[in-house]
This record gives sequence, structure tokens and C-alpha cells, in this order.
Amino acid sequence: MRGMAMTPEPPYYAVIFTSVRTDTDEGYKETSERMLKLAAAQPGYLGVESVREAGLGITVSYWKTPEAIRSWKRQMEHREAQRKGRETWYRSYRIRICKVEREYGFDTGP
Repeated sequence: MRGMAMTPEPPYYAVIFTSVRTDTDEGYKETSERMLKLAAAQPGYLGVESVREAGLGITVSYWKTPEAIRSWKRQMEHREAQRKGRETWYRSYRIRICKVEREYGFDTGP
């Protein structure tokens, strides 16, 4: 599990990807790692948080603008991973896009 993303002061945007996996793992881990690296190199990317338990996964990526999200969605290698996900790795998924207007929290530090 990764730590929490260090996001800027709002507003910014969140893409929430909730998924249920199939039993097929072939190429999944490598593609997932590649997508994380590729997303991090995209203009407007702010960070990511992801968890998976008992087949249910939730990944939240953070972006500066809706345009940055649209650009990531259209990125060719990402589009190929989306196709492979629909055909092979996911039973179902939902994508929700939200504007983060307020943020607060608690951190005890390292």
C-alpha cells in the first residue's frame, strides 16, 4: 500500500476508479505499474492512492484540471490498457470524476 498523495490546496479534481477483478492476472501487474509511471509523467497529474482487498479495488488519481483528466484518458498506451482491462482483467468497474473543493485531515508525521 502506498501512502497518501500530497495534494495542493483545493480546488483540484479526483478520478475514482472502483473495480472488481477477474481471476486473470496475466500482464496485470506490469501494466498497472506502467500506467502509474505514465500517469505521473502527464501534465496536470498530482498523485494517486490505491487499495485492493478481496477482489475490490479503489484507485483515486488527482489532477489539476478536467482537461488534464481528458488528456490522460486519451493517452494511447492508457487506451490500450483500458481495452485490455475490459476484455481480460475486470468483471466490472466504475469511474467517477469529482471536483475537490475542500480538504482537511490529521497527520502525526513520520
